[in-house]
Order: sequence, then C-alpha cells, then structure tokens
Amino acid sequence: MSVKTVLCYGDSNTWGADPATGERFDPETRWPGVLGATLGSGYRVIEEGLSGRTTVHDDPIEPDRNGLTFLRPCLESHRPLDLVIVMLGTNDLKARFRLPVSDIAQGAARVATTARQVLVDQPGGPPVVLLVAPPPVGTLTKLGGMFAGSEATSRAFARQYRHFAGWAGIPWFDAGSVIRSSDIDGIHLEADQHCLLGEALAGEVRQLLTTP
Repeated sequence: MSVKTVLCYGDSNTWGADPATGERFDPETRWPGVLGATLGSGYRVIEEGLSGRTTVHDDPIEPDRNGLTFLRPCLESHRPLDLVIVMLGTNDLKARFRLPVSDIAQGAARVATTARQVLVDQPGGPPVVLLVAPPPVGTLTKLGGMFAGSEATSRAFARQYRHFAGWAGIPWFDAGSVIRSSDIDGIHLEADQHCLLGEALAGEVRQLLTTP
C-alpha cells in the first residue's frame, strides 16, 4: 500500500502556540501530530505552520507572513502531495488589515485553489485540497488591541468559508464545529482542542482520500 502524504498549511494554531506560555506544544500534542497518529502508518503528515501567517496579505509589521507568496516554494519542496489542508484567516482579523469576513474567506479560498493549481502536473494529478474555517475568536484578553473588533467578524467564518469553498469546488470543514479558541488569549488552541481537531480532521482525510 502506498503512503499518502498530507501537508498542513497554517498559522500559529498549526505551528502549535500554547496560549498560556506562547511557546510551542510538543509534536505529539499539536493537531498535525494528532492527525498523523490517528491516521496511522499509511499516511505521512507534514507540518507547515507559521505564527502570524495571513491568507494573501503582506503584513507591514511582521514580514514574510503572506501565505500565498510562500505557498508555491513550500508545495514544490514537498511534492508529490496527496492532500493539502489549508487553515488560515485568523491573522487577517488583525485591526491593521481592516478586512471584512468575505475578503478573509475569499483569500483563504484563493490559497486553497492555488495549492491545487501549483501541483496540477505532479504524477497522479493535483492534490485534494481541504479548506478549514478557523474557529471563532474567543474573549480577547492578551491580544485585544491587535485583534480589536474581531470577535463578531470571526463568527461569520463558517458561513463565508462554506460559500467560497463551494464557489471554488473545494471541500471544506468548520473547525468551530468541534473546537473553541482558548479563554486565555481568545486566539490560540489549548492542548485538548488540538487533540479534538486532529481526530476530527483524520476522519475528513480518510473520506477524501478513499472516496473514488
């Protein structure tokens, strides 16, 4: 049986930032690690998380965070890929971008469609791409200034991601249906939420890679 390769492309919640300390959870705790362990030996899961990564925007304060700009070299370095999971959009909520939720969702969908286009010529054809809507922002404590006004905007993530994923013909998953952002900072995921997300996405991956 050939091993299926899955790339997880995201921000600090894919990187595994601990909301209590700001440090990184260990590989077994982070949701890509949970995903790999749940899927088992027939799969190889690659983590590509970067704190502060946006969908398609250059950050004037934190350089090299544009998710679209880095996508092509990232995919080319890991090809061939069977499935790419894109979970981006939380950093687009920062007050300095002033983006409506529809723009954030459309930016995330553009990253997802580009992932498919970049590897269209790989052996076996392009990878399956799964677009994941991040969970809504919780009560902002430590990061309230940076993410001012984002609570209400993020509550529309699921609806808008569903819309643009449908428009692009890409499967999607609502992370907010299984996890919630931490009460510690309102943005990041606690260890138990990483576990829940990894296990839930394992079911999605199996379905997408075994359905004819």
